[in-house]
Amino acid sequence: MKKSKVIVFLFAFFLIISVLWFKKYYKLDYDPHKSSQIQSKKEEKTKNENNTDSLRQEGKNLAEKNKQTEKEVKTENNKDIKKEQNTNNREEKKKSVETTWWHPKPGLSWQWQLDGKLDISVSAQVFDIDLFDNSAQVIKALHQQGKKVICYFSAGSYENWRPDKNKFSQNVLGKKMDGWAGERWLDIRKINLLSNVIIERLDLAKKKHCDAVEPDNVDGYDNKTGFSLNYNDQLHYNRWLSQEAHKKGLAIGLKNDLEQVNDLVNYFDFAINEQCFEYKECNKLIPFIQKNKAVFGVEYSGNSKKFCKKANQMRFSWLKKKEDLKSWRISCR
Repeated sequence: MKKSKVIVFLFAFFLIISVLWFKKYYKLDYDPHKSSQIQSKKEEKTKNENNTDSLRQEGKNLAEKNKQTEKEVKTENNKDIKKEQNTNNREEKKKSVETTWWHPKPGLSWQWQLDGKLDISVSAQVFDIDLFDNSAQVIKALHQQGKKVICYFSAGSYENWRPDKNKFSQNVLGKKMDGWAGERWLDIRKINLLSNVIIERLDLAKKKHCDAVEPDNVDGYDNKTGFSLNYNDQLHYNRWLSQEAHKKGLAIGLKNDLEQVNDLVNYFDFAINEQCFEYKECNKLIPFIQKNKAVFGVEYSGNSKKFCKKANQMRFSWLKKKEDLKSWRISCR
């Protein structure tokens, strides 16, 4: 019996030792608390891995979104750049037109012929001729000789022999002009009714390659027109004429209208005058010379030697002409 107890004891002892050894070397752990911690760590690791994958996806989505945003911004920037380039091109084109129209300087010789067959053999640097009565071929011939061409039309009167006479509204026709058959004053306050005809005339001048225009009868406010025109009405109309001519790349001259020279000298490129020496009012044209702009003019009477001397001293370009304004002339230059 005693021997049996010893055997049992030894068996139990070796069993405990074996269990402890097995547990040590094979890391068996029967601790429920520790087992729970291991499970929690596994779950946390899985969760972290999931979070990492989620963050990676979000990062990828954000990168794609940023890439799309950058593309959109680049597209908008390209649009802005193109828009700016187009604006600059328009400004350059506008500037180019402004700098290319003719700016006649004082001292040029000129010929003014509005009636009869045009004599292009006249020795003059500038020809002022009728817009309607002369073809583009005539103007081309003058250009081939190195001449500049001013094209005349009336901007302040209706003329019943012009090809566009039927385009004038009856609402703008005023009194007959004294001494000029078939001609009537226009109500220059009604630019809305006149603009189409005047702009078409400017277009015709551009089409024929005129270098400049001479709009006549732009001093109606100082005449008996049948309308209550005042100084400001005329000023507004004349400035409008200048702006429209310049839009076409045409130089424009101020015809007579001496009382408004100071208010218009910056709008017009040269002046054309009749008889300022006869009426002793040439000093009113000096602002054009001071701006280095040509002053062209004529006298119909008087001693050409006397007025030519004064005209040349004042740097004017003057002629003596007959009132029919055919080719005959005496030039002060």
